[in-house]
Amino acid sequence: MSNREVRVERWPALELASTIRHDGNGGVADDLATLEGATHWLHQQVDAVNITVDEQLRSELVELRRAIRALFAHAVSPAPPSRADANRLMPLDQALTHLNAAAAREAIVPQLTWPKGGTPRTDALSTEPDGNVRLIAALARATIDFLSGPHREQLRACHAPRCVRYFVKTHGRQEWCKPSCANRARAARHYQRHHTGEL
Repeated sequence: MSNREVRVERWPALELASTIRHDGNGGVADDLATLEGATHWLHQQVDAVNITVDEQLRSELVELRRAIRALFAHAVSPAPPSRADANRLMPLDQALTHLNAAAAREAIVPQLTWPKGGTPRTDALSTEPDGNVRLIAALARATIDFLSGPHREQLRACHAPRCVRYFVKTHGRQEWCKPSCANRARAARHYQRHHTGEL
C-alpha cells in the first residue's frame, strides 16, 4: 500500500443503506428501484454466483434496507436521522423482527478445521441451497454484527445539503460522509452568512 492509498473499511449494512443516496441533481436516488439497478448494485458488492436477481430478491433487499435504515436512525438518536426517510421509517420493533427473521433464514453450523501443523480455525457451514436466501441472511447477520459492535457508536447521518447517507465517523472532527459533502456544507454556511437579511 502506498503512502497515498487509504484503506477504506466497508460494512455490508452501510453499503445496503447507502443505496438511498443523493442523485447529483438535488433529489434522492434509489439504486434498488429497478431490477437492473439491483442487479448492478449486487454485482458491485458480491460475487453473484448462485444468486438469481429477480423481483422477489429486489423486494427482499428493499425491505431489509428499510429495516436497516430504521435501525440506523435509532442508533444515531437523539441526533436526527437521514432526511431521505425520516418521516416514513419502519417502526423499531418491526425493524428488529424483520432483521432477525432474515438472519434466521439460513442455519449456520460452526465447523472446526485443524490442518496438520497449523492453527485451528472455525469455519461456518451452511446447508441452505438457495443463494438468494444465503445473501439476505448474510446481509442481515452483517447488520447484526455492525449494530452490536463498536462501529455503531460512530454511526452518523450526514446532514450536508442534499446528502441522505449514513457513515461511520473515522476521526474526531468528521461531520460529513465525504469531502464533497463537507465542501457543500461550508459553501451553504458561507452563503447563509453573507446573504442573511438580503431580499
